[in-house]
Amino acid sequence: MRWDTLRFDAETQAPGTPGPPAVPALFEQGSVTRTFDTPAFRGMTFFEVHARSVINRVPEASRVPFRWTINPYRGCSHACRYCLWGETPILMADGRTKPLAEVHVGDAVYGTARRGRHRRYVATTVLAHWQAVKPAYRVTLADGTRLIASADHRFLTGRGWKYVTGAARGAARRPHLTPSNELMGVGRFAEQPKDSPDYRRGYLCGTAQQPVHWPSAPSLDWRKGFLAGIFDAAGSCAGGVLRISSTDRAALGWAIACLASLGFGVTVAPASHANGPAVVRLRGGLRERLRFFHTTDPAITRKRTIEGAAITSDAMLRVVAVEPLGFDLPMYDITTGTGDFIANGVVSHNCFARNTHTYLDLDAGHDFDSKIVVKVNAPQLVRKELGAARWRGEPIAMGTNVDCYQRAEGRYRLMPGILTALRDYANPFSILTKGTLVLRDLDLLQQSAEVTDVGLAVSVGCTDEDLWRVLEPGTPSPARRLGVCATLTGVGLPCAVLMGPVVPFLSDSPARLADTVRQIAQAGASSVTPIVLHLRPGAREWFFQWLAEHEPGLVPRYRAMYARGAYAPKAYQERVAEQVRALARRYGVGRGAPRPRPHRAGGRQHPGTGHLTAPQRPQAVQATLL
Repeated sequence: MRWDTLRFDAETQAPGTPGPPAVPALFEQGSVTRTFDTPAFRGMTFFEVHARSVINRVPEASRVPFRWTINPYRGCSHACRYCLWGETPILMADGRTKPLAEVHVGDAVYGTARRGRHRRYVATTVLAHWQAVKPAYRVTLADGTRLIASADHRFLTGRGWKYVTGAARGAARRPHLTPSNELMGVGRFAEQPKDSPDYRRGYLCGTAQQPVHWPSAPSLDWRKGFLAGIFDAAGSCAGGVLRISSTDRAALGWAIACLASLGFGVTVAPASHANGPAVVRLRGGLRERLRFFHTTDPAITRKRTIEGAAITSDAMLRVVAVEPLGFDLPMYDITTGTGDFIANGVVSHNCFARNTHTYLDLDAGHDFDSKIVVKVNAPQLVRKELGAARWRGEPIAMGTNVDCYQRAEGRYRLMPGILTALRDYANPFSILTKGTLVLRDLDLLQQSAEVTDVGLAVSVGCTDEDLWRVLEPGTPSPARRLGVCATLTGVGLPCAVLMGPVVPFLSDSPARLADTVRQIAQAGASSVTPIVLHLRPGAREWFFQWLAEHEPGLVPRYRAMYARGAYAPKAYQERVAEQVRALARRYGVGRGAPRPRPHRAGGRQHPGTGHLTAPQRPQAVQATLL
């Protein structure tokens, strides 16, 4: 199957033939074509196809260190209109937050409902969840809150629901955000604490309230953990007031000090009698209560409820700017029972319900067509092609062109069958992914590693959060990707990190390279391989447009660096590689990673027997991106 012909071409259809374009010859006849006659799906077609082959040879001209690949999905885009960036934190009904991309049908979240004179927070259920790719806009509020949304998304203001963009007159006339508007809510959510050893020690001290030794110089993680623990043990939140009470003066003093270090204002009510408890009350209303819950993350969720609280707030949520980012992003939306939800602290409108299409992931790094191809017979084809006499047992790379663990995989579940076939034939393979869905198949990966070479990797170009938000919006955060690496290594599966792209003049400074490699080492990565940004046609035009808007001073330097083609000069690539190698040695990348599991060498495995036959040819050497 040739990569450059894996597309749907209207010219292959006979003139006058009704319906969508015909499926090219590279697919079997009898494919299921799904279209939906609604405004949301007009112009979009799903092809659930039976491919003729699925183990694809990579073109010789491609600069990749592998020859064969499997792509169970091809192409992905929508003609719909919505919504919000996938990393937008959504307020869940347990008081915690979750990225919009990770919210599922059936989850309980907060919405709002009018009761009496005020809108109030109420728990509601997610009825639908879907995704699209649309031009992105950034809405900036006076308190620093930033929201990335499509032009058609709506937020609640003091003057009603307003679209992100619109016009005062003409065909595009509609109520839209202007600098005179103020959004409703509490403003941006605080980042939830890391589950670090210091946080756990602080939590235990907070619950005990009387540790043997107070720390001499507590870390920020310890302080957050201590507040979570003492709130769980001696705190309450009722009547709109968050309290911590204790008879232990030392513990209460630590609570006051920890709150002050995090910028919280408090009042202290002394004990009413000699042996009674003193009480610390948090000032600042609902906005500060939510900031406390998100910053410290207490374990007892029933104490975190805001059910019935009015959405009024003193937060500075005036619209400062609405700016087009200049490129498309994967956008997500949900439908809830109340018709709205809380996105990064502000009230966000459901666009409309759409239950027939969910969990179709759109990777921001690929050029998607208007058709979605799902090779529904991929697991069966993999087993058939692995068993063919002509197959030489060469390594197979997955996730190198289209992420095989994109969100559509959550619906179609093609990878378990593919991995089972690779395991049964003891065929070496590698997986590169940015997603967390790979952890669903942990058991199959472990079983495969017992009988063959399994290479696993996540891609993380830079761990600087601000730079990541600008360069890779719509992708999982670097911390979440490294979390996948840590989980895999924690169960004995070595996981490498593809450090790419390293972006010249932005993420290649010594400090940023060092911080990225250090965090990669802390995740237990087995190795790190830097990949410098390369700009192929299409990506080149998109990147230069972005560069002209955000870093115009770098445009001449980039034109000079990439004047001869898609790749940076070899000398530059070698310099970055040497820097990363030196940093990997300094921070010990691979030092604490598990060693690959020993497995029985050579030959094929009879499916269902659990035993290898005698070797019929030399075992192929693993050749992957790792």
